[in-house]
Amino acid sequence: MSIAELQVYSVEEADVTGGVCVVRCVGGVARAGQVYAVGESRMGLRHIERYGRPVGSFDAGHTAKVHLTGAMVALLTRGQVLTSVPPDGHSLEDLEAWLATGPPLRDEPHPRTLRVLAGVRMRDDRLPDEVRLRWGRIALAATHRCARAEGTPALVRAPELACVQGYLIQQFGPDRGGDPAALARELLALIDLTPAQAAAQGRGWRDLPHHRIRHLRRIKSLIPWLTAVRPHLPDADPVAEAVDAWSAVRPDLP
Repeated sequence: MSIAELQVYSVEEADVTGGVCVVRCVGGVARAGQVYAVGESRMGLRHIERYGRPVGSFDAGHTAKVHLTGAMVALLTRGQVLTSVPPDGHSLEDLEAWLATGPPLRDEPHPRTLRVLAGVRMRDDRLPDEVRLRWGRIALAATHRCARAEGTPALVRAPELACVQGYLIQQFGPDRGGDPAALARELLALIDLTPAQAAAQGRGWRDLPHHRIRHLRRIKSLIPWLTAVRPHLPDADPVAEAVDAWSAVRPDLP
């Protein structure tokens, strides 16, 4: 992601929530959804107008009226330069606060970028466990945002969600990492076949239409995450019995 710079020409209006400024882009491409830094403060670029019409972006050498969020807007001065913050420059606290507002999917960092960033931090064993858990929650939120942005069907997005939640359970245990039974039930609910039906189809999968083969492969992709949480399930639990049944038929699936 390129880094954009905006130079303030004037502050048209401002209050504790944000305001409207006339700015000139002096570097990169300014886009609605970006976050800009002034020292330790952050401002969100929510809306751009040029010649009285909304636009999604504008580049170096052009001016625009921009709607910024954040109390810092009222303190901006003529000539001050605002710099966009790339994803790896966002602090954990910034991202948590930003996600809590339910920002539009077009806002940066975009869902897929945020998921990658949070996934890397979640797996960084140099960080304290509690910090990794917080990054894990951001990774889960980003994965849900990816599904909404991309219109992904539940069965297709399930492996990504299970990858994050399963990792947290494996690394931090069921108390802090999540509910193994809830994850297993969620994944099992997405499967529209019984283990016996899937095994029967799997044994003759080469004769199936392509869409059925893909469907069986998506089911198969869920089974490793079911198996991963199995040690945390009581043997007498019906969910555990279902997980065992699916684990047994996995070799028969394409």
